[in-house]
Amino acid sequence: MRTTTRTRRTLAAALAGSAALVLAACGAPGSGGGEAETTATSTSGLAVCEPVAGESLVVLDDDLGLQNADNVIPAINADVAAEHPEVVELLDAVSASLDTEGLIALNKAVDIDRRTSSEVAAEFVEEQGLAADEQTGEGVELSVGAANFSESLTLAEIYAEVLRSAGFEAQAQSIGSRETYLPALQDGTLAAVPEYAATLADFLNSQINGADADPVASSDVDATVEALTPLAEESGLAVGAASAAQDQNAFAVTAEFAEANGVATLSELAETCGGLVLAGPPECPERPFCQIGLEETYGLEIGEFRSYEFALIGEAVRQGDAALGLVLSSDGSLAG
Repeated sequence: MRTTTRTRRTLAAALAGSAALVLAACGAPGSGGGEAETTATSTSGLAVCEPVAGESLVVLDDDLGLQNADNVIPAINADVAAEHPEVVELLDAVSASLDTEGLIALNKAVDIDRRTSSEVAAEFVEEQGLAADEQTGEGVELSVGAANFSESLTLAEIYAEVLRSAGFEAQAQSIGSRETYLPALQDGTLAAVPEYAATLADFLNSQINGADADPVASSDVDATVEALTPLAEESGLAVGAASAAQDQNAFAVTAEFAEANGVATLSELAETCGGLVLAGPPECPERPFCQIGLEETYGLEIGEFRSYEFALIGEAVRQGDAALGLVLSSDGSLAG
């Protein structure tokens, strides 16, 4: 259940800026002075871990691999990759420099601190030492496409900045949905696009093998990229190296809740707490990557589900209205 629409991300960015003001106005957050309330017993016999309000969220490790590996990966037009192999090398260097913590920081800079994607990208390239040593692309024009949300545009700007450092005349531009930018990437109108391994693998698989084809993506990024590579080749694309940065569904609690209950993973949460209040989008109870997955993969006991617009979920957990909430793993509001 990947939820990366422009509407949700734009609303999330707007709310993130006001969240600090709301919390400041309410005084120091946290129920029970930061101590877990576990007076009740759930149907499983485990203590009911009540929500604990707090200022910051922490993502619990998906240690059993419920979510697919949506690692950021460069997708490149096959002809461009063949004619200019240095493009692949330059974008692979970007992948090597990027992890989820770094992606969160980039998103915070743009979505919360309100800096431009191009400014943030230039700073990232300089700080990471990604500028090319040789001018191999002089006179070659390359367009880097982006989906219609800020994270994608920031990544595209990083790609373009690195390519310009090698002499390419590269520009980043927001195109729209995958259905819009993928044909442009395939026909060479676009040279490269920052993509997500699992989502792209299953998208191309459904295009090539039909909508009813068994999914090829998994929580194993190496296996997912191995399945993606031939699908990309058949589609006129090449893929670079997957980064360690992931933008995928994740489940978060407040830092205060995690400390009070001694949990860092979803397995530990399932072993410790019953009767949890879960916050998620309306479709969560019917989705295998949301409530169904938590119950079937982890044996987590959900005592109550509360429905929210996606951008409001994190704030609901911070305010203590839910113990656990569905978030995006690269959300800028997760920055420490």
